[in-house]
Amino acid sequence: MGQRPGIYYSESQKALMWERWRKGDSLQQIAQLFDRNHSSVQGILVQTGGIRPAQRKRASLSLTLAEREEISREIAAGRSIRSIAGLLERAPSTISRELQRNGGAESYRARQADQAAWDRAQRPKACRLVENRRLASVVANKLQALWSPEQIAGWLKRTYPNDETRRVSHETIYRSLFIQARGALKKELLQHLRRTRVMRRSRHHTQKTDNHGRITGAVSISERPAATEDRAVPGHWEGDLLFGNRDSQIATLVERHSRYVMLVKTSAKDTETVVDALINNARQLPQQLYKSLTWDRGKEMAAHKRFTLATDIKVYFCDPHSPWQRGTNENTNGLLRQYFPKGTDVSGFSQAQLNAVARKLNERPRKTLEYETPAERFSQSVAATG
Repeated sequence: MGQRPGIYYSESQKALMWERWRKGDSLQQIAQLFDRNHSSVQGILVQTGGIRPAQRKRASLSLTLAEREEISREIAAGRSIRSIAGLLERAPSTISRELQRNGGAESYRARQADQAAWDRAQRPKACRLVENRRLASVVANKLQALWSPEQIAGWLKRTYPNDETRRVSHETIYRSLFIQARGALKKELLQHLRRTRVMRRSRHHTQKTDNHGRITGAVSISERPAATEDRAVPGHWEGDLLFGNRDSQIATLVERHSRYVMLVKTSAKDTETVVDALINNARQLPQQLYKSLTWDRGKEMAAHKRFTLATDIKVYFCDPHSPWQRGTNENTNGLLRQYFPKGTDVSGFSQAQLNAVARKLNERPRKTLEYETPAERFSQSVAATG
């Protein structure tokens, strides 16, 4: 969708628009700055997929407008190419090419020549994924496997540390997806990103908040041992319910040290059902690898004391309206939405199917693990307890 006819934004207005978009403002909030409809702002941003275009600037060796005006004056005075080159401290070939590109000495006009050079410079540099189709194929396959651009870039760097031709930045992958004019990756691959949208959103964009109720006898996250905070010691988990359609849900658990994920089937969200499912799951791991569990204020953990009594695992609760205190699990639930989109009835998934999804997530490299996988890190922890 292009900019609507009759609506004009100056360069300074566009700069403000991009700055607010980067800070996470919505289209509506940005449009209010200009007293316009949000669709006119979207028309500007969507042209480059929500990614701010690089600010244009001249190459350091290009002729300047002042130099072109000097060339025009010297030509009018009958000076030779060599004498003009000496005056400007440029190579004679530079002056010769400048005249040839712009109609010769008889037709040369400084401002027209300068604008023509500026227009020619708009031709974009070829994207690495366009030039290297083999690399583009690898990236596309990883996207289809639901890897994020950052995971792909990190994995390539780790796998081919000495081969620049087999590496690409995550930013290049994002730009190739959102700016289709590049012709590097098919638009259909956008649906495999964690969040499917036609424009890239700022990481500062508003995130969901928590509005759950009170838990009797809840032990605050502030009382969690210091060893849990630095992630150096394995065995400390974060949990939550991931909700689907038709009142369905899955219990999600992620280990803070390795980011290893477990998914637990639960047929209902009442505390008895959820706690029973979590107890059965906890008994599958050695005590050294399941020391504590941090949950939000959801009433499904009202029976947390029974869970601790049955498993000897301490339960800590986030402060109200503070889901960021359980950030590892929040991030994991976002990744899981690629497998269980909102509106999906998750009650039909068997435990075996949930285990298969968890395995896929645990085999994806993670930036925070220096692009090792959670499965690799967790296996190291298992071996250390053996």
